[in-house]
Amino acid sequence: MGFLKNLVARRTEMALLIFATIVMALLMVNLELSQGHAITTEVVWLILGYIGVFTIAHLAMCFAAPHADQYILPVAALLNGIGVVMIYRLDLAKDRHLAEKQVLWTLVGVVLLIAVLLILRDHQALTRYAYLLGIVGLVLLALPLVWPSAINSDARIWISIGPFSVQPGEFSKILLLVFFAQFLVSKRALFNVAGYRVLGLEFPRLRDLAPLALIWGFAILIMAGANDFGPALLLFSTVLGMVYLASGRGSWLLIGAVLVAAGAVGIYHISEKIQVRVENFINPLNNFDTTGFQLSQALFGMSWGGITGTGIGEGYPQQVPVAESDFILAAIGEELGLIGLSAVLILFAILVSRVFRTALTVRDSFGKLLTAGLGLAITIQVFVVTAGISALMPMTGLTTPFMSQGGSSLMANYILLGIILRISDSARQARQARQAQAPQAPQAITQGQVR
Repeated sequence: MGFLKNLVARRTEMALLIFATIVMALLMVNLELSQGHAITTEVVWLILGYIGVFTIAHLAMCFAAPHADQYILPVAALLNGIGVVMIYRLDLAKDRHLAEKQVLWTLVGVVLLIAVLLILRDHQALTRYAYLLGIVGLVLLALPLVWPSAINSDARIWISIGPFSVQPGEFSKILLLVFFAQFLVSKRALFNVAGYRVLGLEFPRLRDLAPLALIWGFAILIMAGANDFGPALLLFSTVLGMVYLASGRGSWLLIGAVLVAAGAVGIYHISEKIQVRVENFINPLNNFDTTGFQLSQALFGMSWGGITGTGIGEGYPQQVPVAESDFILAAIGEELGLIGLSAVLILFAILVSRVFRTALTVRDSFGKLLTAGLGLAITIQVFVVTAGISALMPMTGLTTPFMSQGGSSLMANYILLGIILRISDSARQARQARQAQAPQAPQAITQGQVR
């Protein structure tokens, strides 16, 4: 009876998941019709697979986290579904079958989400293993530097395990954010000690800058060793945001901005890859036939798509190298236009707003900082990817959460989502318990009740 009660209580989530399925199915059918194809068995299996995966996820939520936010999972599912549609659209142009693998990786990601909900019954249990998780995160981040990979890439971010290739950095960021959340809670006084006051801002003492300087130095080492500044930028920016949330001092943001600028200049002078990316950012057409080809084609495609887009299946996003991964937002911008791309970004905004709402609801400091940190990681990642494809900043190689093709990104993001949903469930359950225990307000006595 309890499960049926939870099933009824989570009807909002179920309705939104049905809506996400309808949107995904309509896009998929529209894509097939635009290509002059009949509805194939592959399309039916993709839609049914999507339905099956999120039916499992919804039932698991009713069992393992019945009080969790009912908007987070459906928004992630819709983003995931739009990503599957766009990957399938690129498959049709390149005669591949990556969309089927993407649905399978989504299933694995949902299974990991369920595992997190079942194993992590109390998010505060993570505080006991925070330092151990931090060490594991560091090891995973450094692993590609010593572990061979079958993927030929100028960035050393992959490892190969049998027939599979994995990006351990996708998982390490979650472990490191757990560590930093606990570290900031236990050392909060260190970041609030009064120091020097300059132009109305309270700056910390020099010796109190050591933790942030260590994180900055570690980020620089990651960039230099892996020849990739995307993960380092994401990690440092997220931790900097968490320091600001823990201390409330704008001076930390200013110090962080100076450190980022100094690190960027230093890495620019020693990394040829970073120099090329900055040059392409300034003017990709200068190297249109070589290193600027990817960004130039993406900009041409989005310009052609305009406000309303060319229509699903009517553009040429396959002309952009690895459009299914780094540039999937550019493919959406070309075929669905500024309207479609804006809708995707609004979905991310809704997702992040619900995550921060959870951070405001939970009462313990660790839960607040961890949830906010995970929300910041999604926000910064989406911002950096969007800025990269639109030439507002150099490309970083980061993927779009829940949308880009690849198992590592999907699995890591569903683990991240599982932690957020567990914290949300605990926070809402505790709030309901407090409301139930609160004494009832005395009723006013009307004149007719006086005897």
